[in-house]
Amino acid sequence: MPFVIILLGLAIELSPAHVVYTGPLLTAMPALASLTMGPTGILSAAAGALSVTVISATLHHSWGDSQAASNILGLLVVTVASVITSNAMRSRRQSELDQVRRISVAAQESILRPVPTWLGPVRAASMYLAAETGAQIGGDLYEAVPTRYGVRMIVGDVRGKGLPAVRAAAAVLGAFREAVHYEDELVEVMDHCAAALRREGDIPGSSDPDGQGEEPGESFVTALLAEVRDSHEVQVVNCGHPPPVRLHRGTAQELLPASPMPPLGLEDLVAGPPAKAESFPFEPGDRLLLHTDGVNEARDSDNRFFPVPEAMEAVPACTPPEFLEALHLGLILHTGGRLADDVAMLVVDRLDEEADGPREKGSGRRVSA
Repeated sequence: MPFVIILLGLAIELSPAHVVYTGPLLTAMPALASLTMGPTGILSAAAGALSVTVISATLHHSWGDSQAASNILGLLVVTVASVITSNAMRSRRQSELDQVRRISVAAQESILRPVPTWLGPVRAASMYLAAETGAQIGGDLYEAVPTRYGVRMIVGDVRGKGLPAVRAAAAVLGAFREAVHYEDELVEVMDHCAAALRREGDIPGSSDPDGQGEEPGESFVTALLAEVRDSHEVQVVNCGHPPPVRLHRGTAQELLPASPMPPLGLEDLVAGPPAKAESFPFEPGDRLLLHTDGVNEARDSDNRFFPVPEAMEAVPACTPPEFLEALHLGLILHTGGRLADDVAMLVVDRLDEEADGPREKGSGRRVSA
């Protein structure tokens, strides 16, 4: 808008209507530019207004008039004041944004804790990718817990974003972290997660400022539970979630459920078979990737999905954290750096029976795409 007005002022000065006094209008352009632009935009607007003032004074021989000097002086004062004010406002906004981000980081880290590197028979790593730069809060969740039954893991995706999604993720994770230690069956653990979600009423859209809420069935949580014991297999309970991918001797394959089950929150609305755990081979040296749909549904410029199995096969032998970094790079290259959805990934490597690494923490990753 400031540059349109400057061009309009130039048109007036070059037309028979130059008797219209445009000086005060041009002087205000730097202040107008400061509303939406930074110092560069303000200085550009000031330069444009000064150019029109100089052209007008030269064309109409008004340099001897004190008005021209007054216009230039006023333009200088307004420009300096606009730059100073703009910098102060930008600094204040940045400070407020930094504070919000610190709060977001603290809230997210209280929910998604770093996954330990060594978990009994597996070595693990996790990563959370925010779809927007600087974002920290979302509805994707993951966890891996060593229990007397084996290593139990969860990956889930809450429909929606913002604080309602965070509350739903917290409810599911809280129920999972408690139930994994005393429930014999994975199905019972999943039932606890579903019950916690219903009890807390934290599904996004369950309420809104008008008290109307969403229609039943419009909100849900997809979730996948996995359990690795000392045997050479992994048990999986999949409730509407993207299947895990197993890498065995260089070949990746999705572990598709034989009987798909509805997501949490849709059990009463979608008919399906009774939930049950399914077993898949998971031998020493195998790698298992659990992820949210932000991975497999990531699209490139030709609208093609990210090929998860092929991407896993393309990664050379490396540690779990290095593997996730390679997948992260592949996602960024595939999407051109524009993730449409948040991403949570959890990878575990099945160790040999004699392998006994140190029990340490520090493999969690949380970055912005």
